[in-house]
Amino acid sequence: MSTFVVEGGHQMRGELIPQGAKNEALQILCATLLTDEVVTINNLPDILDVNNLIALLKDIGVDVARTGESSYTFQAKNINMTYLETPEFAKKMSALRGSVMTVGPLLARFGYAILPKPGGDKIGRRRLDTHFQGVMKLGATFEYHADRKLYTIKGEKLHGAYMLLDEASVTGTANILMAAVLAEGETTIYNAACEPYLQQLSKMLVAMGAKINGIGSNLLTIQGVSSLHGCEHTILPDMIEVGSFIGMAAMTGSDIVLKNVSIKDLGIIPDSFKRLGIKLEIEGDNIHVPAQDIYEIETFIDGSIMNIADAPWPGLSPDLLSVMLVVATQAKGCVLIHQKMFESRLFFVDKLIDMGAQIILCDPHRAAVIGLGRRNSLRASNMVSPDIRAGIALLLAAMSAKGTSYIHNIDQIDRGYQNIDKRLNAIGANIIRTS
Repeated sequence: MSTFVVEGGHQMRGELIPQGAKNEALQILCATLLTDEVVTINNLPDILDVNNLIALLKDIGVDVARTGESSYTFQAKNINMTYLETPEFAKKMSALRGSVMTVGPLLARFGYAILPKPGGDKIGRRRLDTHFQGVMKLGATFEYHADRKLYTIKGEKLHGAYMLLDEASVTGTANILMAAVLAEGETTIYNAACEPYLQQLSKMLVAMGAKINGIGSNLLTIQGVSSLHGCEHTILPDMIEVGSFIGMAAMTGSDIVLKNVSIKDLGIIPDSFKRLGIKLEIEGDNIHVPAQDIYEIETFIDGSIMNIADAPWPGLSPDLLSVMLVVATQAKGCVLIHQKMFESRLFFVDKLIDMGAQIILCDPHRAAVIGLGRRNSLRASNMVSPDIRAGIALLLAAMSAKGTSYIHNIDQIDRGYQNIDKRLNAIGANIIRTS
């Protein structure tokens, strides 16, 4: 298990370029299974979750070649379906939650898929009912094998169907969409997720020959085609990393320019940070975060305490609430952070309280933060990262704290952030990685 040794109190100055989006990359990689032709993907982030999924695709039989620093080609021409029956496949699938999105493509193209209980962050209940119900409406059947703790999914001939999703699940929509593009007839998905990453997946599928209407809305209409061909696709910058860097700059009083962030795909993220009092200057497709000694949380128009909550797109991504919570601890003013979508994501606040943060954990979904500004600086601490987003929040806390902090289990951070220590050290941070 690796550890970050973080010396806090360093101001940074310079430029950062966001990595490719993790959540988009996992969808796009699974989509390469839909054709036997070559698919080229650019701007893939070099992070654990992405690398583990690439390794899994290789094991299934996908030919993978690295053609540049962040560019790869994939050709799923010789898929070994018998490998899906092995304990090794089940183990690798269950260790990576993003692998659940192989079900739709495998089912659409080969009529068969296997799904062990998926892994990923332990941030609360993350059910798969939306995935199951969607592909079942397309004609698939599920069988649970208690002795192996996995499902086998069969669907020799998928057919189009109308469905109203019980929740706007991003991965659920992606899985159903990838199954529907090769199903016979018309499929309508209502209450579909419409995040930029889902839009990117839809545009990639269209480039491969799929027929999809309603991209960017919550109503998708898909006309099934008999086959798809290869294409080239470039992944968006990671909006969660952009938000993380905005928070980092504010907490450490740093002067940072975030380059090539794709402003139009950030939604309300910049405005949400402005609500915390953080100054942002939009310069073309860049964001300049100037150094601030003090940032003050806004109130609502009637003077009541600010409430920041997550919601499906175009609402605020739940992946950013951990960052916004820790940023608020060093602001001036009060805010209620309401994590609606996951019930265990706020449990890391006890570590911030140990560092001197003024936080009241109201219940598993809500935390009240009393920001006292710089006069209540955080203290260095010894911590363990419980998940990706809490991990980056703890790193930001350590960077702003007085003294030297230790963050263990940083493999969780590496799952979502590429070479984070090297990139931040290059602009003035002091982070040492130890084993």
